[in-house]
Amino acid sequence: MRIAVLHGPNLNLLGRREPEVYGRQTLDDVNAALGVLARELGVQAEAYQSNHEGQLVDFVQQAAGRVDGFVVNAGAYTHTSIALADALAGVARPYVEVHVSNVFARERFRHRSYLAGNAVGVVSGFGLDSYRLGFRALVEHLQGQEEKQEATEVLSPKS
Repeated sequence: MRIAVLHGPNLNLLGRREPEVYGRQTLDDVNAALGVLARELGVQAEAYQSNHEGQLVDFVQQAAGRVDGFVVNAGAYTHTSIALADALAGVARPYVEVHVSNVFARERFRHRSYLAGNAVGVVSGFGLDSYRLGFRALVEHLQGQEEKQEATEVLSPKS
C-alpha cells in the first residue's frame, strides 16, 4: 500500500510561520514522522509540497496511478480550490483532509472546505498529530476496503 501526502501553500514555512498557531515543527519533521509511521504500518509514503495550485492538481493526477490514497493538507487552497477538489474527486482515490490548526476556531473564511465533502474524514487542530491521525485512519480505511473486497470475492466466486 502506498499513500501520498500532499502539502499545499505555505506549509514549507512550518516551524517559522506563526508558531503560536502552527507550532515549531517543520515540514521535514512532518515528513519524517510520517515516514516512521508508514514503516510501522507496513506501507509506503511519498510527500509532495507546492505553493502552486496547478502543480498540486498535476501531482494528484500523476500520483493516482501509483498510490492507494492521499493525506491532504491543502492549506489555503482548502477554502478556495475547486480545481483541487475536482482533481481529488476525479482520480477516485480515498483521501483524508488534515489541518495542523483547528480551522473551525479561526477566521470564518477557514470554516468552508471544498475538499471535505468527498473526503473519508477530516482531522483538524492536533498539530503534527493531525497528519499522523489522518494517515493512520486512511491506512485503516484502505485495509478495511481490501478486507471487504476479499470477503466479497470469497462469497461470490467467479464462474
